[in-house]
Amino acid sequence: MEVRIASRAVSLTILALSVSAMIAAQSTTPKTSLLVLSKQDHTLAIVDPANLHVVARVPVGDDPHEVVASTDGHTAYVSNYGFGTFHTLAVVDLVGQHEEPLIDLGALRGPHGLDFVQGKVWFTAEAAKAIGSYDPGSGSVNWIMGTGENRTHMIYVFPDAKKIVTTNVSSATVTILEHAEGPAGGPPPGPPPGAASPGQQGAGMPPPRRMPGPPGGDWNETVIPVGHGSEGFDVSPDGKQAWVANAWDGTISVIDLAQKKVTATLQANARGANRLKFSPDGTMALISAESELIVLDVATQKETKRLKIGTGGGGGILVQPDGARAYVAFAEDNFVAVVDLKTLEVVGKIDAGPNPDGLAWAVRQ
Repeated sequence: MEVRIASRAVSLTILALSVSAMIAAQSTTPKTSLLVLSKQDHTLAIVDPANLHVVARVPVGDDPHEVVASTDGHTAYVSNYGFGTFHTLAVVDLVGQHEEPLIDLGALRGPHGLDFVQGKVWFTAEAAKAIGSYDPGSGSVNWIMGTGENRTHMIYVFPDAKKIVTTNVSSATVTILEHAEGPAGGPPPGPPPGAASPGQQGAGMPPPRRMPGPPGGDWNETVIPVGHGSEGFDVSPDGKQAWVANAWDGTISVIDLAQKKVTATLQANARGANRLKFSPDGTMALISAESELIVLDVATQKETKRLKIGTGGGGGILVQPDGARAYVAFAEDNFVAVVDLKTLEVVGKIDAGPNPDGLAWAVRQ
């Protein structure tokens, strides 16, 4: 009898361990993940793109708007926006599926747009009219640059981190920042009147000092007028153009980044446009505008298709790196639409929490 009881106890223990292992396996973060913010629940959903199931939800603080993943896919960073009320970035361990301590940006209020380049988190600080970068290695903000524009909202940083593009919603402008080697400003001031020239230095005259520049040299800024409500934008995969969705005008501004000027204004009928993303091959531009997803052919700059998907509140767009599918958040409908980019049809919906918006892709290395 004792042997039977012991045997049964062992069997139940093995069964319990097997069930626990199955549950753990089902909730493990996949190597490739879709990340979705819920602004209402203040959570980040980790979604398995293979089956569109949410494997975890992690708290991310007040008013989360945008999310970006680190290059190694282990960490996500979330901007806590609040129209300038908040000044933090939330940090999520994607492998452990838990929140880390918030990053306090101090006076850099209203963080919104995010990018992750050269091991740094690049962000806009809308209320401070500035952008900056946070170095996870040192645990500090290591660079700040003012734009002087109203509502600097979204940001794109080139892979070498030597060119940056931002949209400035209320100024109806785009800012291009380009890295310049050498110290900031002009040459150091000359000697005072009557002083000896460098070649005639007297015994008591110290040699002129070379004034240090800021870390990494100076930056040249170009401000380009575009349409009203310039918000969502993307840089083409070849790095030659930026397409900007002007929410208040319903137009798209096409910018030649080498010439630093608008070369075309497309009458896209995209009022309320929120985000714009290129397909990885550069053939399509996708725009979320209220209840619709608008698809433009980049070569002809003409509309290919207009999908009526939700009832309103179109938000974040993400295109898979392989170009097979796009994900579009519809905040008022509380789902993320999955769009097949070959057929241009909706093939699924994801419930990642109410009022979804910011999206990101994470690949664990």
